[in-house]
Amino acid sequence: MSRAPMPGRPDFAGQRATRKGTRLAPSQSGLPNMFNEAGRELRFANRREAGKGLADRLRAYAGRDDVLVLGLPRGGVPVAYEVARSLGAALDVFVVRKLGVPQQPELAMGAIASGGVRVLNDDVVRWYRVPREAIEAVAQREERELARRERAYRNGRPAVPIEGRVVILVDDGLATGSTMRAAIAAIRRLNPSRVIVAVPVGARDTCEDLATLADGVVCARMPAAFSAVGLWYEDFSQATDAEVTGLLQEAGRVGTTTGARA
Repeated sequence: MSRAPMPGRPDFAGQRATRKGTRLAPSQSGLPNMFNEAGRELRFANRREAGKGLADRLRAYAGRDDVLVLGLPRGGVPVAYEVARSLGAALDVFVVRKLGVPQQPELAMGAIASGGVRVLNDDVVRWYRVPREAIEAVAQREERELARRERAYRNGRPAVPIEGRVVILVDDGLATGSTMRAAIAAIRRLNPSRVIVAVPVGARDTCEDLATLADGVVCARMPAAFSAVGLWYEDFSQATDAEVTGLLQEAGRVGTTTGARA
C-alpha cells in the first residue's frame, strides 16, 4: 500500500486528497499507462455516460477479437457495457466482494474474487486489530454472496473464456483499490495475455499502485481532491442485480457476451 500519512497510521489510498494527475511511465509490458484528468473536474451524469467517455480512452482495443471486457458488479457493469459496446468487444461479469472491517463495514480490509482468491490489506488489519476469526467470518459471509451473484448474473451461461485474451477490468471508480487487486490476482490465474484496468475516475495513488500489478491502467479522471467515487457522479444510485442481469442479457442479444472469436 501507499505511504502512511502520519507515523503508525495506515494510508487508506483513495480516502484522502491526491495530487494532480500526470502521465506515468509505461508498464513493463510496454503498453502505455494513460492517466488523464479533465481540464474541468465535472461530474459524470451516471455510470453509462462514464462508460462512454472511458471507451474513448480505450480506442486502441477497438475491433479486436482477442479483447474481453469484464465488469465488476454491481457498479462496474453499466460502465463496462458501454465500453464493450463501443469497442465491439465481448462482455462478461467478474464477481469480487469487499471484506469490510467488522466495526466499519464500509472500510475495506481486503477482498475476495472468483476462484478462491483473497487479498488482505495488512495495514488495515493491524491498525484495527482485526482477529483472524473475524476475518474468516466476514470472508465466509461474502463467499456465500459471491456464489449467489454468480448464479444470478450468469443464469446458466458459462463464463467467457479468458486464456490468451486481453482482459479489460472495468469498475465505476477506484478508491482503496482492494476490490480491483483481488480481481487482478484472480484473472492472472486464468492466463490472459494482458490485464488492463480501466475506470472513469480514481485516486491517483491507487492508480499508481495498480500500475505495478496490471499491464496497463486507464484512469480517465484523477481529481486533485478525491475523497469518494460517488462524489464524481450526479447519479450514483446503487446498481441492482436486475440491472446487471438486464445489461448482460442485452449484450447477449447484440452478440457481445459470446466467447467466440471472429
